[in-house]
Amino acid sequence: MDYGRPDLADRLAAGYAAGTLRGAARRRFEALLPAHAGLRAATREWLERLMPLTLSVPPQTPPASVWKAILARIDPPPASAGAGPAWSRLAFWRGLAGFTSVAAVALAVLVVSPTPVQAPIVVVLSAAGAPEGSVAAASFVASISADGRAVVTRPLVNVGLQPDKSLELWAIPPGGAPRSLGVISPNGTTVVQRDKALEGTDTLAVTLEPPGGSPSGKPTGPVLYAGKFTL
Repeated sequence: MDYGRPDLADRLAAGYAAGTLRGAARRRFEALLPAHAGLRAATREWLERLMPLTLSVPPQTPPASVWKAILARIDPPPASAGAGPAWSRLAFWRGLAGFTSVAAVALAVLVVSPTPVQAPIVVVLSAAGAPEGSVAAASFVASISADGRAVVTRPLVNVGLQPDKSLELWAIPPGGAPRSLGVISPNGTTVVQRDKALEGTDTLAVTLEPPGGSPSGKPTGPVLYAGKFTL
């Protein structure tokens, strides 16, 4: 596989940064980073676009039962003091935790640029017909990267769809024709990259379309959600 191809590096980096690249593919990608400058650059760009999303997510405190379960898995009580295999002793786990923490920090330093990260533009897409700015009626949140090249969408509540339907995201300029940004997930995060697709637009909209999106390149179904923004 030619990892020097910009389109391939960008696609892999997008999946890695968004968390959709998983399992063996994710581990293989991390192993390739030290040797491929193109992969590191693409990953750095995607992290810069997506990391500011955490600023718009309120912190959540897990219940005490979660921490107890974690401790029970990483620090099981030994059968007797000083006995048992290495993996059951606390010292081993502390050492392993320290190693993985250092590895995680090293990876972050490897791919993250020290330059300041600009905050994204967060757009709330409300249900069609809902009062403008109504949070209660909001169903999607879209985050536009500071450079306008990437859009990340996520439903606040999973959207139930029939098997023969899909959701398509559109960028709409004032008084102009909608431009498709692609099909988005009704129940998870979608990363969309479309160079210059947002130029001159001020509205994002989601329509109900056939599987795979509109066959004509124009909206064919009703507008379900919409929200305005300013680049």
